[in-house]
Amino acid sequence: MKDVLKIAEKVAVDAILSAGRVARQIFNEDDVLVEEKGPFGDVVTEVDYLAEKVILNKIKEHFPKHQIRSEETGWSGVEGEWLWVVDPLDGTNNFAIGLPIFAVAITLLYKKQPVLGVIYDSMIDKIYMAEINKGAICEDEFIHIKSSSSIEKMTVGWIQGHVVQKNPEAMRLKQFLDLKFKRTLSLWAPSILWAMLARGDIDGIILYNSEGDDLYGGQLLAKEAGAIVMDFEGNPFEGMSSEPYIIACHPDHKNKFLEIVKEGLDEKVG
Repeated sequence: MKDVLKIAEKVAVDAILSAGRVARQIFNEDDVLVEEKGPFGDVVTEVDYLAEKVILNKIKEHFPKHQIRSEETGWSGVEGEWLWVVDPLDGTNNFAIGLPIFAVAITLLYKKQPVLGVIYDSMIDKIYMAEINKGAICEDEFIHIKSSSSIEKMTVGWIQGHVVQKNPEAMRLKQFLDLKFKRTLSLWAPSILWAMLARGDIDGIILYNSEGDDLYGGQLLAKEAGAIVMDFEGNPFEGMSSEPYIIACHPDHKNKFLEIVKEGLDEKVG
């Protein structure tokens, strides 16, 4: 596995930089092709396709036998021990309305466990990378999550899946988080939130049924930066899940975050 990861790291960084440059260049142009996607008001842009093509070509060139799951083209290749998960433009809706909050996310999984995660914040030109059991880095420096003094002073990220929409339980929980924490931040670019948690700029993430292609690299980055990543029952989040419900925070705050989420889910309107 070590030999594969050594090559995979170089391939992922090369691919993610190339894809990010495409996004940054087109973002500054006047006319960007945008199309509706799915029943929930989501969109896809020409950048999604162009960036995806760049990434997939580079992966297939070096790892032709690896399976790939990508945001726009779906699954390709033969199922095996290795799987690449690609989000060529995480934050497409932001990109489409001219909001410069978007990223590229690439993850390599071995036997359904993430072993390499790379996130590129395209507009500020920063790469975040985590390899299993080797820590999390940004710009060749190790990054770490932080432990805040009080819940009331914390900022937490909120991530929800496309299918969630205005689900009453999800909306109650999000509203409850707004009451408990200083701020609940919803960026619609989950990989950016994972990077913010890993570098200590936010204090936690609550994820409600969102199995995006940014998830696995993001949670690996957070873990390698020192976060605990668990489900709503407090069990460690491992492997892949089609309907994940996740809390990520500093280990010092595990019990408090679990308590707040449970209370928020039990909160009744009326």
